[in-house]
Amino acid sequence: MDKKRYTVETVVDEENTALAVGSGDMEVFATPMMIALMENAAAACIAADLGEENTSVGTMISVSHVSATPMGMKVKATAELVNVEGRKYDFKVTAEDERGLIGEGTHSRVSVNREKFYHKTCQK
Repeated sequence: MDKKRYTVETVVDEENTALAVGSGDMEVFATPMMIALMENAAAACIAADLGEENTSVGTMISVSHVSATPMGMKVKATAELVNVEGRKYDFKVTAEDERGLIGEGTHSRVSVNREKFYHKTCQK
C-alpha cells in the first residue's frame, strides 16, 4: 500500500487555547484542539477516496501531548494512512509547532454513508 499523508495547520490564537475551550486555564494550544487538528488531517487524507455520498467518522484516537505551544505560533498536524481494513482506516498522527514535536499517536476512522449515518443518529 502506498502511504498517503495529509497535513493541515493553524495558528494558536485566543479561540484555540486551553483557557478558551475549558481544558485548562493557560493561554497555550489546547489538547482538544490538537486532537481536532489531527482528526481533520486524517479525514482530509481519505476524503477524495470515499465518494460524494460517504464521509468518515472518528472511532478511536490515542495521543500524547508532550509540549505546550504559545499563542501566535503555527501548529501543523499530519496524518499518515498506515492500514485499511474494509471500511476502517488507521493513521499515525503527529503534531508539531515551530520548535518541534508537540504530540503523536494513532487514530482510526470508518467510512459511512452520510444519509444513513445521519438518519440512524437522529432516530436514537
